[in-house]
Amino acid sequence: MDAPLHLPTPADVDEAARRLAGIALRTPLLTSPTLDAMTGGRVFLKAETLQRTGSFKFRGAYNKLAAIPPERRAAGVVAYSSGNHAQGVAAAARLLDMPCLIVMPSDAPRAKRERTAAFGAEIVLYDRARDDREAIAAAIAARRGATLVPPYDDALIIAGQGTAGREIVEDLSALGLTPDVVVVTASGGGLTAGIALAVKARVPTAALYTAEPAGFDDHARSFKSGEREANAALTGTICDALMARMPGRLTFAINRSLVGAGVSASDAEVAAAVAFAFAELKLVVEPGGAVALAALMTGKIDINGKVAVAVLSGGNVDPDVFSRLVA
Repeated sequence: MDAPLHLPTPADVDEAARRLAGIALRTPLLTSPTLDAMTGGRVFLKAETLQRTGSFKFRGAYNKLAAIPPERRAAGVVAYSSGNHAQGVAAAARLLDMPCLIVMPSDAPRAKRERTAAFGAEIVLYDRARDDREAIAAAIAARRGATLVPPYDDALIIAGQGTAGREIVEDLSALGLTPDVVVVTASGGGLTAGIALAVKARVPTAALYTAEPAGFDDHARSFKSGEREANAALTGTICDALMARMPGRLTFAINRSLVGAGVSASDAEVAAAVAFAFAELKLVVEPGGAVALAALMTGKIDINGKVAVAVLSGGNVDPDVFSRLVA
């Protein structure tokens, strides 16, 4: 029988915000008159590409690691990730002077592997199509007595990611606005769950959506069926950061009640969004970080006359891949 769920609350997001104050960056909400004209809405882009380590993942990682009791820190942490969570955990571990090992897929972008190692993490590679990364990481953590740091299905991780949603509402409020629509890129669903907790607690009328790569739309299908649905494919999209097999237990328990709707975008649509962000906003956005923007650009969500926010969740992309996408 599954263990009972211990779900984070909006109060946990507030506690995470206090823990991250002065550590995580408060990323800006950016606007584009061109995007507004294209969509008919008033669009704000939450630029988590500018966060420490280049993605939102630092928020949850630091919140999780900072909550580890001092007497347990010497044993270190173990995480599994295709790259962004890896870098977030490695950077947080360095700040907190903790040993860190990351289990990464052998096909993870070179830039993500190299930056993870540059933060001082030990890296163990696995085959995404054949190996069980969670089992590998859990075995290593057990041998070392280390703390396992999941990429999304953890209350502290979710609460840390939720600080981005808290900032969205606060920064819009400073402009005299509230969000009608918030679109969040989704893999395991931790960012969506955290943002949903923070936004819905402050603006109950806001509508939240997940945005996923075509063929990896497990959230959208799960919302329709009411149960966690798995993706058939393990690889096959340029959005390397968004290939989790299915929504997490904790994340789906939150998202099915607070979100409940999802859309997807093709690789071609995502590439167009990456190119748009570079041309119009002068931002480097990785494919997985651009899916929410792609969903708005292609009209998959009606935001005509509405205040909408899309989260640009990461900017860690290999230079050769990026150059092809923006050419």
